[in-house]
Amino acid sequence: MVTATEALFAPLGREPLKQRLCLWHTPTDAAPQRLVVHVHGFGEDLNKSRRMAAMQARALADAGSAVLRFDLLGCGDSDGEFSDATLDDWIADTVAACQWALAQHAARWPQAQRPECWLWGHRAGCLLAQAAAAQLPGPWHFLFWQPTPAGKTVLQQFLRLDMAAAKLTGAADKASAKSLLAAGTTVSVAGYEITPALAAGLEAARLQPPAAQQPPLRLEWLDVSPQPDATPPAATQAVLDAWRAAGCAVGYRKVIGPMFWQTTEIADAPALIQGTLEAIRSPTRVAAGA
Repeated sequence: MVTATEALFAPLGREPLKQRLCLWHTPTDAAPQRLVVHVHGFGEDLNKSRRMAAMQARALADAGSAVLRFDLLGCGDSDGEFSDATLDDWIADTVAACQWALAQHAARWPQAQRPECWLWGHRAGCLLAQAAAAQLPGPWHFLFWQPTPAGKTVLQQFLRLDMAAAKLTGAADKASAKSLLAAGTTVSVAGYEITPALAAGLEAARLQPPAAQQPPLRLEWLDVSPQPDATPPAATQAVLDAWRAAGCAVGYRKVIGPMFWQTTEIADAPALIQGTLEAIRSPTRVAAGA
């Protein structure tokens, strides 16, 4: 299939910081039957994962999907600084990106039916995807890469970088980033300015199942592991069970590969790309009794 990639700035946010860098991957010889909007991870996850996200987006476009990748407010090449953003701002960006992608589909392929819509989140981006879907006319299905069930965990892991840096520089007695945030002070961690408002939003975020809809929503969850083990961790299984109980059709896959979002050098996980294609193509049914 012939595909194209367009890079552009779209006015997805509010003035004066409204422009968001967008990368729009589409098939050019037929109307796409799927529309996929990618929501990137937190902090350095974005930079470490750009190559994998681009490879996956092109693979999805080759398989007949239209894919939108975009940088959130204050991230990458979009308007603003990291300190300008709250979690609610990023959720609003995600909603606007989905609306923009649907409008583009309708304008470019006016004779086509509404495509099958997917929100593809990576790590903390899964929290944003789930929250955004609640504000969108459905159905929007979910494609999750290594989701973090609680934003609190994302914040704790990130603030550990500050603790590690303090030990290396001999400043272990300085006030912790966590205590400074609790006191209402913005902190700088690994080059990122974290405001109390952003920290509070992350603390409260949970990966909760949406209300049951008909037809059932799909959740395709993919984890990456260096070891060949298909069993999800207990915390993951609890979330999967909760989504099934809410009426969602849930699929889980674990693929072998490096955790590319945290490797020192840029790394590829080819099995994740193939596993994602297989997951999104293969309908997952609601389990009996769900």
